Amino acid sequence: MPYVEQGEGELLLFVHGSLCDYRYWEPQLAGLSRRYRCVAVSLTHYWPETTTPADVPFSWSNHADEVAQFIERLGAGPAHVIGHSRGGCVAYHCARRHAQQVKTLTLADPGGPLQTGDRAPANLPETVNALRARAAQLIEEGEVEAGLQLFVDSVSRPGFWAKSTPGFRRMATDNASTLARQFRDPLPAYTRENAAQVKCPVLLIDGEKSPLMFRRTAETLASWLPDARRETVMGASHGMNLAHPAAFNRFVDAFIQGAKPS
Repeated sequence: MPYVEQGEGELLLFVHGSLCDYRYWEPQLAGLSRRYRCVAVSLTHYWPETTTPADVPFSWSNHADEVAQFIERLGAGPAHVIGHSRGGCVAYHCARRHAQQVKTLTLADPGGPLQTGDRAPANLPETVNALRARAAQLIEEGEVEAGLQLFVDSVSRPGFWAKSTPGFRRMATDNASTLARQFRDPLPAYTRENAAQVKCPVLLIDGEKSPLMFRRTAETLASWLPDARRETVMGASHGMNLAHPAAFNRFVDAFIQGAKPS
């Protein structure tokens, strides 16, 4: 997987979410590299390797295993793994399956449905699913910006796309072709049973203004995971690490320092 790195020290590995790539984590590499070796990856099919062969599946499950393989090949692990949104789900399952490669886990607005008790997993409202299907259709028809605006506003809040930086819009445009593939690869449900398999310390970060589905997931996982704590970035929505990077970085740094053996 393509990656960028900055700094020296313990390994922090950053895993991006939908429509993003290693550029998403620039504020974290800039701030946290003063203390850590910060590495941000681009998952398979994402920029800059957008010409991945069609027979290579687009799969959250493969991505979870690839992250573990990357840490092993890098030879600097185990890593403190930080994942956002869809990348949070990827990081979660990487930690669950490959505990030896993950020292701590930070999940920022982790994506994916919840399954509580015997009830079926909580699903997105049909109106949201229809909107996202329309976003993918627009992109495939060449109306890329209109499709991106629909999707990005649905996972953050209305108007976010219009207010986002040129750099963010360029990154999303570079990864627009992944959106339809992503919808054909739905994320699995979080359960109390699989949460018990994550043995490392976990930090859950949400935005004060993040959509309720993300905040509810963070709250539930905090109660299920054996060793978890939760922080909220005030005044921020889904892209809390971009909106308030100093606060986000401070939470990550304090968590990692607090997780070290005394």
